[in-house]
Amino acid sequence: MAKRTAVIDIGSNSVRMVVYEKTSRFAFHLLHEAKSKVRISENAYQNNGNLQEVPMQRTFDALVEFLSIASSFKTRKTLCVATSALRDAPNKNEFIQKVRQELKLNIKIIDGQKEAYYGAVACANLLPKQENALSIDIGGGSTEFSIINDKDVSNTISINLGTVRLKELFFDKGLIREATQYVDDKLEALSALKSNTLVGIGGTFRAISSAIMCNQNYPLNKLHAFECSVGEFEKFISDVLDADENKLVKLGIKADRFDVIKPGALILARLLKKIKIKNLITSGVGVREGVYLSDLLRTSKDKFPANYNSSVRYLLDSNIDEGGYSNQLSQLSKKIFDLTHQHLKIDPLYRYELGTAAKLYPIGNNIHFYSKNRHSYYLIQSALEYGFTHKQIVLIATLTRYAKRKLPTNSYVEKYKILLPDTHTLNTLSYILSLSISLLSHRPRNIDFDISFAEGVLKVESRDTLYLAKEAVKKLDGVKEFKVLF
Repeated sequence: MAKRTAVIDIGSNSVRMVVYEKTSRFAFHLLHEAKSKVRISENAYQNNGNLQEVPMQRTFDALVEFLSIASSFKTRKTLCVATSALRDAPNKNEFIQKVRQELKLNIKIIDGQKEAYYGAVACANLLPKQENALSIDIGGGSTEFSIINDKDVSNTISINLGTVRLKELFFDKGLIREATQYVDDKLEALSALKSNTLVGIGGTFRAISSAIMCNQNYPLNKLHAFECSVGEFEKFISDVLDADENKLVKLGIKADRFDVIKPGALILARLLKKIKIKNLITSGVGVREGVYLSDLLRTSKDKFPANYNSSVRYLLDSNIDEGGYSNQLSQLSKKIFDLTHQHLKIDPLYRYELGTAAKLYPIGNNIHFYSKNRHSYYLIQSALEYGFTHKQIVLIATLTRYAKRKLPTNSYVEKYKILLPDTHTLNTLSYILSLSISLLSHRPRNIDFDISFAEGVLKVESRDTLYLAKEAVKKLDGVKEFKVLF
């Protein structure tokens, strides 16, 4: 696969482009993102689905500039897909041929099931593990659903139910009761599906989640993998449906969403009435990422290898020249954890976050040695994007921020308290990481000491003096539950 790839998604409401760069076999990161609200389907649903001249020209103009952007990044491959608006349009070939002839760009129209699959496969690979989750991708002309079990995608469904379609057929005419019945009739296609978790893809779900985060003063500036209670989500949707434009502003809905947010909210409200959901999670990825992953992972059945995380690998690829120390630190942290977690009464599940924090701790050193902890912390908070819950991201970032320093401060813990574990767990994990860093102060080629634990004492044995390690351990804020003996 090309090192740099552009993916263009032509939807009913917007046309979007992303540029991705590979850093190793399955690791990648986003280089650029562009979006234009071309509304290619504008007035189409009132004209038997036919695309109108002005919206088609807007879309063509956006594609011209998207291709210029892709060229500036020296992309070697451009993948372009189109969904409901072109799929439904009797005159779609007019637009497709013009783009092919004048821009040398091939547009692939994907059917509804393929669109559902692409969105779901992105979520299956790039969200925390989900069991029997229902994905929903509300577009302008259609809405797609799939069932996600771990990395498996099934039951892909597409129905002609979208925000622009509802707006033009019902909302613009004040036919809200008729719109509600229309939505309910279309959602009958889901009668056989049951799920406890709803995974939201697309602009409507993201706009609502973003507003809820703002109203909550949510401490982490990250939409992908945001979780919200069903009750709070339903209350917010109800407020949106009852709001005028002034109230929408107060709710945190952006002006460019005013005309389609209510149709989207209605779809969500009726879906939540039909299927009893217990958990909600927002996806920052969708069709574009699914298209890219299907190309990237085409030899592995559209799945990352077991125990592989693309974001961790990207951070290591970009910031560490050799992984010897990083791997040693992760190995030692997990070994100390394994020896002590029962004595310390720490949930064994935290081993994963500790090991990840240890592996990523050195990445900030690549930016500036004297502020490496701060840079590691910021890199993790912002770029540890895929496969982690917000609680995991904040914990991993926090451990690196306070590594080899004082334990996390009360003011910091207070700021992130809804996302951090209890104080005992946090301080203990922080100490284990700091202890591991201290024990490796001499940076051995291979770990040259043994550790054992009994009756609250961690014993460190080595043929060497470990002078630097002893000195470093003395400076740490310890935990009263165990001591270190050389």
